[in-house]
Amino acid sequence: METSTLTNAGINYILNENAGKSDYEKASAAFMSQEAVEKVRNFHASFPEYKVTPLQSLAELSKQLGVSNLWVKDESYRFGLNAFKVLGGSFAVGKYLAGKLNADISELSFEKLRSEQVKAKLGDITFVTATDGNHGRGIAWAANQLGQKSVVYMPKGSSEIRLNNIRKEGSEASITDLNYDDTVRLASQKAEENGWVLLQDTAWDGYEKIPFWIMQGYGTLLDEAMEQIAETGSGRPTHVFLQAGVGSFAGSMLGYLVEKFGDERPMTVIVEPDKAECHYKSINVGDGKPYSVTGDLDTIMAGLACGEPSLSSWGILKDYAEAFVSCPDYVAARGMRILANPLGSDPHVVSGESGAVGVGLVSLLSQNKNLNEMKNALKLNRDSKILIISTEGDTDPDHYRKVVWDGAYPSVY
Repeated sequence: METSTLTNAGINYILNENAGKSDYEKASAAFMSQEAVEKVRNFHASFPEYKVTPLQSLAELSKQLGVSNLWVKDESYRFGLNAFKVLGGSFAVGKYLAGKLNADISELSFEKLRSEQVKAKLGDITFVTATDGNHGRGIAWAANQLGQKSVVYMPKGSSEIRLNNIRKEGSEASITDLNYDDTVRLASQKAEENGWVLLQDTAWDGYEKIPFWIMQGYGTLLDEAMEQIAETGSGRPTHVFLQAGVGSFAGSMLGYLVEKFGDERPMTVIVEPDKAECHYKSINVGDGKPYSVTGDLDTIMAGLACGEPSLSSWGILKDYAEAFVSCPDYVAARGMRILANPLGSDPHVVSGESGAVGVGLVSLLSQNKNLNEMKNALKLNRDSKILIISTEGDTDPDHYRKVVWDGAYPSVY
């Protein structure tokens, strides 16, 4: 693999040789087909709270950074929950309930699943999951909306505000003394002991069906974004920057792009925290296997603080993503501040730690001459049309203000 370390900025990148190869059988992205995504969107559209989230065109920032277009899909508006994760959680709940009813998800709307007749057939079901916050809140919300119960376990260091937001959705939620990956194992153990249904957004051997449902659920947001971009008449993106924790979100988005555009898809760059760079590490080893990062995974990008790649998304990322980038926390903080302080007539975007890292990275690539090698490797220039998905708003408002108001995690040059 081609790799480069930019020690002065603390940013590492690697170009993925697999992306351009066609001499072996690659992972299938058929689970993100247009037919599958249409079912997902129709299911989400049946919820009373459903609205298409904004796609913000940052024209002034684009000029400042020397690119043609920079679009930010703002998921802080999703279902009133301040993050995109509910898309995957709600669809997985719906798919599980559809299976219990021997029905296709296309036959079941929000109102039907809430009906007394359906509730009588289903009985009481408890869903359990592990989360840093957003995924668990989405599961708790969906279970509560559909008349079911949830239990949520959070890793050590999780925000009390995020914990309380999950509890407000009627969930039995608690913070453990374990890191994220061990908390996932705890949730799996509790599901087996208590007869609960594990709805986890990461896959391992023997547990892959539900993570695929969750990945499908995320498809709604990119399908919306592609429609919104088409309406601008500006042409489709040349680059998509996708943040990765376990990789389910990034794998979902990339799977969608592979299915929709094939070899003509945008260049996809996977972005991770340097303290949880499991995909970067795996690509760097270069033997095709996923590798783990251990320890406390101490990063402000809590939603990306995951040390083990999900098997459901690893094949997609390994085979199709053009580049992988490992970023220190200051890159995410810079992105938060940029979006909170727009240039000229650009719209204001409230983006949290895990949502803003792509904007922070693109800004540094455009303005830090020491990163020109990476910028050129990623083919970023004045014709670039970049899509970034702000996956969360200020899910921890206190920490958000420390970064945006007080300047925590200043930039490094």
